[in-house]
Amino acid sequence: MHMFLSAMQWLHGRKEHMYRKQLLTRYFAEWVDTYKRDAVTPITLNKYLMTLRHLEVLAPEVTLGELSRLEYQRILNDFAKTHERQTVMDFHHQVKAAIVDAVDEGVLRRDPTRKAVVKGKQPRAKRPKYLNQSELRAMLAALQLDDDHLTDYLLLLVAKTGLRFGEALGLTPDDIDFQTQQINVGKTWNYKNPEGGFAPTKNRSSRRKVRMDWSLSMHLKQLCAGRDSDKPIFVIEGKRVFNATVNDRLKAVCKECGIPVITVHGLRHTHASLLLYAGVSVASVAKRLGHSNMVTTQTTYLHVIKELEAKDTDKIMQFLSTL
Repeated sequence: MHMFLSAMQWLHGRKEHMYRKQLLTRYFAEWVDTYKRDAVTPITLNKYLMTLRHLEVLAPEVTLGELSRLEYQRILNDFAKTHERQTVMDFHHQVKAAIVDAVDEGVLRRDPTRKAVVKGKQPRAKRPKYLNQSELRAMLAALQLDDDHLTDYLLLLVAKTGLRFGEALGLTPDDIDFQTQQINVGKTWNYKNPEGGFAPTKNRSSRRKVRMDWSLSMHLKQLCAGRDSDKPIFVIEGKRVFNATVNDRLKAVCKECGIPVITVHGLRHTHASLLLYAGVSVASVAKRLGHSNMVTTQTTYLHVIKELEAKDTDKIMQFLSTL
């Protein structure tokens, strides 16, 4: 029995030694391939692959055994020289997830990412993320909703539903129930791929039904007339839709109206922010946006929620003073 245990310990030590001599980049590549490929969306997978490419530049010859806390901090510091803090944080979280698994498997005895200090370049001046109610009204009024301006219909849709860009592109006439005024979001359009094609939603919560007002319903019904029921409404066959092209159109409309220039994703932020200001619950906004949980919504719109809480405090004090 003692000899058997000794042999097992020897094999375990041998395996640990082999893994520790493995390159960090190779281990991370195998980890991504094993745990992330076919388990996350193509967009998320590409983020992990981008992290791998950064590692290949920053630490091409570093082995797992050489990855001390000091060495890991050096990698982070080098990455931070050319990236903003949030980007460095995302890079750190992805690498750390793989390293923690290596510790759990006994490949590494200690976690070299523990207590890592995340730095980064000073962030650039941020563009406005969303419009206020009067600015949004002005923008919507400036849209040209006719057969020659398909992009304007897309902007109207995102502004009034909060759909993600890919979700909006993936809509077909079959996805719209005009009787109940509901949009069934069950897929996206892979606009980043030159060949396009339908793709899964970002997560399970993204599969949802979104109610629309009668005005949007009327415009979409007019737009869908005579179109193939199973073909994307906003993707003309053979033509690729670029996010930048739609952003350029939105920029032109914003400048024409004399309002802050935002992006298409900013219209989604606008939609959510205005709903929160209107008194819609965080839970309802999270469901409408297709967030996987309310924490995402609360984190993204913390500034709005804090402003509303301040107003609620005033209401509470006014009410208590009447007792």
